[in-house]
Amino acid sequence: MNPIHEQHLLSTRRHLFGKATLGLGTAALAGLLADDLKAETTGVLKGTHHPATAKRVIYLFMSGGPSHLDMWDYKPKLKDMFNQQLPAHVRDGQRVTGMTANQKNGLPLCPSKYKFRRYDNNQDGVWVSELLPHTAKVAKELCVVNSTFTEAINHDPAITYIQTGSQIPGRPSLGAWLSYGLGSLNDNLPHYVVMHARTNFAEQSLFNRLWGAGFLSSDHQGILMRSQGDPVLYLSNPAGVTGKDRRQQLDALATLNYEQHKRFADPEVLARIRQHEMAYRMQTSVPELMDLSMETDTTFELYGEDAKTPGTFAACCLNARRLAERGVRNIQIFHRGWDAHGGLPREHGSQCKDVDQACAALIMDLKQRGMLEDTLVVWGGEFGRTAYCQGTLTRENYGRDHHPRCFTTWMAGGGIKPGITYGRSDDYGYNIAHEDGTPMTPQPDASTWTPGTMHIHDRNATILHLLGIDHKKLTYRYQGRDFRLTDVHGHVIEDLIA
Repeated sequence: MNPIHEQHLLSTRRHLFGKATLGLGTAALAGLLADDLKAETTGVLKGTHHPATAKRVIYLFMSGGPSHLDMWDYKPKLKDMFNQQLPAHVRDGQRVTGMTANQKNGLPLCPSKYKFRRYDNNQDGVWVSELLPHTAKVAKELCVVNSTFTEAINHDPAITYIQTGSQIPGRPSLGAWLSYGLGSLNDNLPHYVVMHARTNFAEQSLFNRLWGAGFLSSDHQGILMRSQGDPVLYLSNPAGVTGKDRRQQLDALATLNYEQHKRFADPEVLARIRQHEMAYRMQTSVPELMDLSMETDTTFELYGEDAKTPGTFAACCLNARRLAERGVRNIQIFHRGWDAHGGLPREHGSQCKDVDQACAALIMDLKQRGMLEDTLVVWGGEFGRTAYCQGTLTRENYGRDHHPRCFTTWMAGGGIKPGITYGRSDDYGYNIAHEDGTPMTPQPDASTWTPGTMHIHDRNATILHLLGIDHKKLTYRYQGRDFRLTDVHGHVIEDLIA
């Protein structure tokens, strides 16, 4: 869409409305605005490019880089290579971080200390380690991808890349694109909700640009739900201000903003009005949403006792299901602390305890309510971790560095094939490999798609496809260029679609 053309159209229509409503008062103006602003929630696409299998996305983001080698990608041959150097031909000159580039002990190989089991016992079955006993119970619902890859090797550009399609800040996030394209399924809640789960290892900061709207209208950005105080900032009225007072304030503010828009035709002014109206409606809808008192004991048994404590990952997952029930299009839970450069068993043990039962419970809960079939659940971090150790190495204690060349993510529901593993890595879990285990030469990149691989642009293209969107057609013209989530790359991986 051309924003200059959009401004012209909006200005002409608003100008007409302005003349027609002179002297009718604030109430009449608010009524006119309400109808027009409600129309904005349908999304720019006014539908989908093709039939969708998913209506909504719940994105479980493990910030910091969970170790695929200790959780999903079983590498038995590494057990016989303990403390041996990573062969030069495996690395093949690939970049490593400055944290391990000059290690005195080189790049010693580090097998996982954890036992693995293949679930469903078929050729495409899912390997899961003993770190995830609850998630293993829903393995038949998961589509596990062991060949996800990215070019970014450090946290901030990598997280920015997977969330927005660019390593450079300033682009809209996945949730913002979905809000812009498809709009809302509930007029009383945001299109896009973000939650931060508590963790014992909250090393990395998370910036609001990761769920921001970039150059899109600001009402497409994610709304952060807090675990303490008001779930959303300024949700409650100040002391002495009634709901009627708030309504009158918003009506007066809408009149002023409308006059501003008539003068300058800035669409962002309309976005502000929509945000104010949404905030007013949320004063009723959000308290009901966050009240878990009506949930059954059976539900809390499913999610675990942690679900009763606000801010835990389990509580966030339970709230994610409640948001999904109420029509929120995109829900994202960030869980920090997966950056295990040292003491990985201790840190990942704690992290997995945080998320394991809740991930499984979310999938089971959605399925028993008939929602999994049209809800896409996505799990993963910004990259994986290396086959070689960082720091002191013993069989029971070790650390791993960042590894973007191949790592594991998974999806479930929403039209994804269940109970399969897609793609594989070599015997070292270092490079993407062919089905026979030989490394692909050259290693794949974003410019073309190679069967059995999934670049993060391919991942985002596939997510959009499941929601009925052609990733090449959801664009926004900005500074003379048509931008999209997948930049100029991306391939829908049909092999993952049921």
